[in-house]
Amino acid sequence: MQISRSVAPHEPGTAGPTYADFHGERAATGPLTWGQRAMWRSVAEFEAQETFLNLRRILAVSQRANADVPTASRAIGALVSRHESLRTRVEVVDGQLRQVAAPTGRLPLLVDAVEKADADPDGRAAAQALAERLGQPRFDHAGEWPLRVALVTVDDRVRQIVIVFSHSTVDFYAVEIILRDLRMLLLRGTLTTAPGLQSVAVARREQQIEQRRSERAIAYWRRRFQPPPPGMLTTAGPALTPRYRKGSLVSAAIDTATRLIAARHRVSTSTVLLAAIGAVSTVRSGEPGCGIVTMANNRFQPEYDNAITKLNQIGFCALDLADRPTFSELLARTRQASLDGYRHAYYDPAAIQRALAEVGLDFGTMLAPYCYFNDIRLPHEPGTTTTGPDEATVRAMSAGTTFTWTELFDRFAWRCRIQVVDVPGAVELVITTDTRYLPPDQAESFLFGIEELLVEAAFREVPWPMLG
Repeated sequence: MQISRSVAPHEPGTAGPTYADFHGERAATGPLTWGQRAMWRSVAEFEAQETFLNLRRILAVSQRANADVPTASRAIGALVSRHESLRTRVEVVDGQLRQVAAPTGRLPLLVDAVEKADADPDGRAAAQALAERLGQPRFDHAGEWPLRVALVTVDDRVRQIVIVFSHSTVDFYAVEIILRDLRMLLLRGTLTTAPGLQSVAVARREQQIEQRRSERAIAYWRRRFQPPPPGMLTTAGPALTPRYRKGSLVSAAIDTATRLIAARHRVSTSTVLLAAIGAVSTVRSGEPGCGIVTMANNRFQPEYDNAITKLNQIGFCALDLADRPTFSELLARTRQASLDGYRHAYYDPAAIQRALAEVGLDFGTMLAPYCYFNDIRLPHEPGTTTTGPDEATVRAMSAGTTFTWTELFDRFAWRCRIQVVDVPGAVELVITTDTRYLPPDQAESFLFGIEELLVEAAFREVPWPMLG
């Protein structure tokens, strides 16, 4: 297995590997899901930086489970036995990429025994170090299982489980379902409920009953891009070296303001953030509107609620602001526009490329002028309330907002990507920008403009142009 060459199993403080044996019901082969096929372009183009597709998670093991290494190993084996997607590799079969699910096998587990329990009593620090180490190497999609697992023990009891998932097989929602199942297996030893649809089954549905849905989505995209909405990332200047920058804004003020606004207007906090991005983008570009690329989880069908697969695909939200709306008016149209985009974000990637090419559009390049917004907070809506801190308190929170440039690199898929991340007591906006189209000073100003608008809108109606 590739992991044994990428991750040293016998570093100081680490014992192992041990194994989790799994036994599934069948061997299965199928095409890639639409979500997988959409992702594979990133795998092919950005091979050297593919580790951004590795999903790192740390599960704190309840002391009620009283799990030693054999107990935890059995629970993980039961988890992989339950979910066919976790024993599915992506291989080339007859010249085509295919999903190949194994009926049985062994998953290697690293075991890290914390030696100085007084310095790391719950093993959290060791788990974080392991998550970083296991999350760095690229997955060998054909030769490696789509998850890497490490157990952190303190006094012979497993206190933390580190799992790095390959995004080639699961999305963020599937990961949360898997972790929920693992918690229950650690506590109970078994699960009696049936698992959700697995990746091979979803791919087969997409070849049959989902084709009509794909056709409707493709028709939406063709309408939406004839003509294309204005983009904010069209002015090119000299690029820095390295060309791309990643930065992080952490703001308690944004967190509080979005909750207040969302409760008052009965929309999601994600919609509030999307509206703010659209407003700031349009004001700064001087255009009559903007388009924003979004990520849709595609779990709107009951059969997909608990699916263990990669369903998410990109959608497109087009906002018309030519009439210079107030922020409240913008919220209503953002909600509708984003819902339209999400409803039409489930499609056959090959079919949409062909359909758009017929009208002179290249799906691989036509989204370049648009900011990509991806709310990757855990799948629950933060609590919203119409009452909360007063304006002076929220404005004081803004004084504690921090912005930090964190990474530099040479290649990336987007000119601007904004991710929304969970942070205790705050919201983190992570921006990755192409310095040729959005220089660092403008990118930083862009995020602070979003905060300024949201704090103002939390306490009063904000007319156009929304920014002072």
